[in-house]
This record gives sequence, structure tokens and C-alpha cells, in this order.
Amino acid sequence: MRLAAPIILLSFAIALAAQQAPPPMQSTAAADAAQRDSSFIDSEGRAHITRIIPVPAGLSPQSRYWLSEQVPDGDPHESLAHRREGTDKWAANARDQWLALYPAKLTEDKIAGVPVRIVVPEGVPDANKDKVLLNLHGGGFNSDSGSYTETIPLAGMTKIKCVAVLYRLAPEFPFPAAVDDSIAVYKELLKTYKPDHIVIYGTSAGAILTGEVAVKIKQLGLPMPAALGIFSGMGDFARPGDSLAMYALRGLSGHLDPPDDSKPHNSDYLGKTDPKDPVLSPIYADLHGLPPTLFVTSGRDLLLSGTANLHRAFLNAGNDARLVVYDALPHAFWYSTKLPEALEANHLMADFLAKQLAK
Repeated sequence: MRLAAPIILLSFAIALAAQQAPPPMQSTAAADAAQRDSSFIDSEGRAHITRIIPVPAGLSPQSRYWLSEQVPDGDPHESLAHRREGTDKWAANARDQWLALYPAKLTEDKIAGVPVRIVVPEGVPDANKDKVLLNLHGGGFNSDSGSYTETIPLAGMTKIKCVAVLYRLAPEFPFPAAVDDSIAVYKELLKTYKPDHIVIYGTSAGAILTGEVAVKIKQLGLPMPAALGIFSGMGDFARPGDSLAMYALRGLSGHLDPPDDSKPHNSDYLGKTDPKDPVLSPIYADLHGLPPTLFVTSGRDLLLSGTANLHRAFLNAGNDARLVVYDALPHAFWYSTKLPEALEANHLMADFLAKQLAK
């Protein structure tokens, strides 16, 4: 049976429904596809290239098959309402798939007035009952693609309760609303948990938010958590990295709008904030003294550059920062239950976070 590709949703240019969209771009057909490599560097240094790139033989059969799925490269012109509806449907299906592997009790509540999703895995040992994973979910800051897919597997693998912050979304609530909500939940958790019994992590927008929250925690003089997990993120809204111009959500397949270097990306999230604000873009902040951090990305991740650049900034600040890059796979591939590499990546994340909490 053909594998269902997970709809991993992160967008840096949402066209709102009220805006008038131009006619959609026609998708490339097999007859139109490039048949040979070409490259030309223009006078401004822009690369005009075509490449015929095979799927690496070292990937699992499941991933090789998944990468062979054809994704139209025409402009979909998806409205925000349609994106949110599609994300919610996909997330509910993904929730059920992960629960089949890692049974857990799911509840919704509020902490410090902020909606949260609480995931308690089966069989939590006594030694873990005073520990908590704090998740900041992905979804492009305008939807929720991760509060199930980022919590159920890691809670199940670590046997530790996970709290996912359902922070306010853009464009209705731009920066710093998501940071403020996350900080509010963290401060409340500090009343129950020791700081070295808390870790903060997220994927995609949640990975970006994890870095932002860490800088805000330092600015506020709050105790640092035991560790951070920045899984396919970035820390610089002023300078889009190379990978954003190379890869779409599904890596080398699908529609791509290359970033405009003269404009900050994701203006819906930025609002009126300076792109070089040190909380919004932690790469401009004083990063000294942050806790051990695991960075994870992949070779065809649109945030590969952003993750690598932020990792380097953590290293330059003298922090314990570790980077793992999975070959050939696209953005946030670990959302899938079907790929051996996805399960491996989740185990890697869970092992790192659990070991930091065990110190």
C-alpha cells in the first residue's frame, strides 16, 4: 500500500483569503522536466541551476519510496483558513497513529491562563513523576501541526509527562504573543518542578520559539531548564539562509517561493518587530550560559541553514550544543510514524532529553 506522506506544514508566505491571488502556476509535467544538469551564476551571484539528484541508496526502503512521491510544483495559493483546516485534520490522524505505538492519556487544560495539551504516557515510573517535557509546537506560527506529533512519541519513549503550549497564533497575535504565553507556562511550572527537571523543545516554528524563549528566560533572570531541543529551527529573521532558496516543504519536490533577501520572512509573525530583535532572532542575542542543546535537521530541510547557523552561534557562545543531520530527508520528517529514520530521530531526541533530566 502506498505510504501516506505526512503533511508537514510550515509556511513563510501565507496569502490570506481576503487577498486577490494571481492565476495559479501550472505544475511541471514529465515532458517539461529537466533532463540534464546546468548551472549559471549571474553578476549578482544568483545561481540558476538544474540538477538531476537520485535518492541516496543508504535510506530505508520506506523513505526511498516516500521521496519518490510526486508533489505538484504549481503554486497552490492556499488560504490561511484552508491551511488550518487541513492541518487540524492531518494532526488528528497523526495523533491516532502515534497513540497506536505509544498509548497515553491526553487532556486539555490551562496553565497560567494559557491553553495546554497534557500527554501522560502509560507506565510513568516514580522516578519520573517530578519531571516534565515542555513542548512548543510547530505549524508556521499560524497553525498547530505538532502538539500531538511532537509530544506523544517523546512522552512515550521517555516515560515522562509532556505539556504542549497552545500559544496564540499569528497573524491574529504576532510576536511576542507566543513567547509571552510560553514564558507564562514555564514560570508556572517552576512552582511545581525544579528547573533541572524541565526541558523545553520544539520542531519548526516550535524550534524557533524554543530559542526565543531561552533568550527571554535569560533576560528575565529566571532559572534555566535542564536542556533545550531545537529540531529544524533557526534564529535569524533578518537573513534567510541558503536552504530556504533551495528546498520546499517536501525537500526537492513541490512548490517553492525563493525568499526575497530585501524583506524579512514571515511578516505575519514578526508584526512590527525589528527582525534583529535579540529575542525574535536569538542569533543577535547574548547566548552565553544556555543549557545543553540538541539541534536536529536534515539534508533537504528548508531550515537546514537556519538550524546549522544557530547551532554555530551556540557553539561560539561556549554552550554544549550538538548537531545531528539526517541525509536527504525533508523538513520535520520525524512527524511520520512510517519511516524508520523518523523513529530513529525521535529516539535520539528522547534519549538526549531524558539523559539531561537524569543528571
